[in-house]
Amino acid sequence: MVLCPAMRSAAVRVTIGAIAWIALASAGYFLFQSEQQIGQDSASLRTFDLRARQATEAMVEARVAQQAYVAAGQGLGFWMPRVSSNVESAQSALTAMLESATAAAKTPIEQAATTVTEFTNIEKRVRDYLKSGQPLMAGDVIFTEGTDAAATAGRQIETAREAEHQAFDVALAAMRKQQATVGASATGLAALMVLLLVPVSRKPRADEASGTSLSIAPPAAPEPVVPAPPPEQAAFKTAAALATEFGRMRDVEDLKRLLARAADAMDASGLMVWMGTPAGADLRPVLSHGYKADVIARIPPVPRSADNAAAAAYRSGALQIVLARPGGSAGAVVAPILSADGCIGALSAEIRDRAETSDAVQALAEIVAAHLAGVLSQAPAANVGEHKTAHG
Repeated sequence: MVLCPAMRSAAVRVTIGAIAWIALASAGYFLFQSEQQIGQDSASLRTFDLRARQATEAMVEARVAQQAYVAAGQGLGFWMPRVSSNVESAQSALTAMLESATAAAKTPIEQAATTVTEFTNIEKRVRDYLKSGQPLMAGDVIFTEGTDAAATAGRQIETAREAEHQAFDVALAAMRKQQATVGASATGLAALMVLLLVPVSRKPRADEASGTSLSIAPPAAPEPVVPAPPPEQAAFKTAAALATEFGRMRDVEDLKRLLARAADAMDASGLMVWMGTPAGADLRPVLSHGYKADVIARIPPVPRSADNAAAAAYRSGALQIVLARPGGSAGAVVAPILSADGCIGALSAEIRDRAETSDAVQALAEIVAAHLAGVLSQAPAANVGEHKTAHG
């Protein structure tokens, strides 16, 4: 059975749509699972901090109770059980910390456990001195060896806590980087699928010439008509050509020419590339097409919290659409520039003829922004900013 072209086209569209949905669903599942893992790691870190605080406080209490042995008017029967119970609490907290600790924190925890054991041995010597009626010797051991052991254990516990926090920060940074990579890849694939799913608009067949002819000569054979490529095919070819040119780009002048080609493909009156500062507090224009140099020079930095489309795209990492107003401002599309480290800027395009709602225009903006991410993440913004404008 041979399928007609329309059926083949429908089957291809269903396949492309399924691929896009699978990619987005997979990315969403990964982001959900990674956030769950981050939540579990955060809860584990809070528990680790609680146990570290318990162990530290227990050693402080043990040290204070031990010093009370030689204080005037204090009863040994009251303070000795407190020393024993606090030492046991510290040992229990250290054991629990060791079970959940990362490799970097295990060594200082084991050292702290050894120090607590030394404190226990010191406590035995102190009690022997007290039983034999030598309070001066007991006091000397308490205020030198006992105090030093308790303080050393506290420092070792704090070292373990800091190591655990550092390991958590490293793991969190790696997870965020994976999330950004997966999100950018899924967005790029979805944008490409949108290009392929743009509705086909076929050109109607030309009407036959009106009127009759009295000539008995046979009618002339009609000239062959070469059909125009479908709109989604043209948009796909444009995206492919831009991708090729981005791969061959060598300097800022090449990047300016690519911005001009991208503006023509989107029917944009102007394009502007915004880059976030190293601190991420605001956006600054670093490249443009279609704007005069004096106009760009007067544009102030845009705060990250500003109420406009460029700041919104920078904050959220999502495409922003500004609809045209009748008799007023033109419409615009703002695509976030996403790198492996997160959103580093935005690409804004002023679109003519209310075409900002076109799927093809939006997809082209996201594809150009994705290629800009690969270029700009490797070049400092200050170097790019030396050539701010490209007039088209």
